[in-house]
Amino acid sequence: MPVVVIVAVVALIVVGAIAGHLSTRKRREAMLALATRLGLHFDPGKDRDLARRFEFLDRLRQGSNRYAFNVLTGRYHDQDVTVFDYHYETHSSDSKGHQETHHHYSSFFIIRLPASFPELTIGPEGFLSKIAQAVGYDDIDFESHEFSRNFSVRSKDKKFAYDVCNAKMIEYLLAHPDLTIEIERDALAISFSRRLKPEQIEPNLQRLTQVRSLLPEYLFARS
Repeated sequence: MPVVVIVAVVALIVVGAIAGHLSTRKRREAMLALATRLGLHFDPGKDRDLARRFEFLDRLRQGSNRYAFNVLTGRYHDQDVTVFDYHYETHSSDSKGHQETHHHYSSFFIIRLPASFPELTIGPEGFLSKIAQAVGYDDIDFESHEFSRNFSVRSKDKKFAYDVCNAKMIEYLLAHPDLTIEIERDALAISFSRRLKPEQIEPNLQRLTQVRSLLPEYLFARS
């Protein structure tokens, strides 16, 4: 029986490895096809420099062994865009003191802006944002109670936050309540705490460029 169990376990590991390899290859092929159709450059390899270059963004500072991969770059709707899968690791110990490594994956969409701005984060209101408020990270309130109730907005520059979250932006975000937005320096980013399917990439590129179009042009004129 022990031999049978060992063989079964090994077989499961092999099958899992093959399935993982096929899934990775299928994703890369789909991303390459998307890049070709959109006229973007595609690089499937690990890019640690890209993760370091944008590590001023909150969601790219977490954990260790950080790298981007399946990177799409180029011009989309007259904007310089960068789209990538992202990986980082966290570690924990079990009850016996054994170290465990946890792998986290997400999707990022970034537009390079023609000016530099203070940090601003906009995301769905939730348990973690309420904890952040409790320890001193104040949420900025808006005249739209529905928006304030559903979104957490933080920035040291409240005037900038109000400029970005204008009436049209608020209306758009209320219609897209899953969006998490970060603006800092010359980057405008939306991110997801999971890897999106290849067919979800272009719709979210469209949402990213729509968010960019709702930024008031006077922000760039005075920056």
